[in-house]
Amino acid sequence: MSRIGKKPVPLPAGVTATVVGSTITVKGGKGSLTRTLPTGIRASVADGQVVVERPSDEPRDKSLHGLSRTLVANMVEGVSKGYQKSLEIQGVGYKAENKPFGVNLVVGLSHQVPFKAPEGIKITCETPTLVRIEGISKELVGQVAAEIRSVRPPEPYKGKGIRYVGEFVRRKAGKTGAK
Repeated sequence: MSRIGKKPVPLPAGVTATVVGSTITVKGGKGSLTRTLPTGIRASVADGQVVVERPSDEPRDKSLHGLSRTLVANMVEGVSKGYQKSLEIQGVGYKAENKPFGVNLVVGLSHQVPFKAPEGIKITCETPTLVRIEGISKELVGQVAAEIRSVRPPEPYKGKGIRYVGEFVRRKAGKTGAK
């Protein structure tokens, strides 16, 4: 049996979960999330916990069992605490500006890059070189952070670009000069 899948997901105070068929809805202080579970995977709510079960011991069902339990746990944590990712911008003249639609990036291109925040995501620029992405969906927060990073990923020679806070960029030695 899946060691992750068999653990029940505890519901903290103020968080409720309802299961209708193969759709689970989790509501909390920060909002509400809904997900359709894979075919065959069942979820039930009992004693303040969500229990995820699988129909058989086939390899596909085993792999989906742990995945489904983790996705439900991420939903519960998202509606109770929320998720956030931080990006830092390095480079001379590189910066980010808050806009009503999201964020405007100036990262050494011939034009500014506007990035529109999707529904349920809040993007803030604490400083011109630090961008914080917040939301209740772990998947969506990570996807938005990856899309912003892909505008100008860090390059290995000077380290300029957009990177996650704490990300290590391996540097390369440049060309050696002619003698």
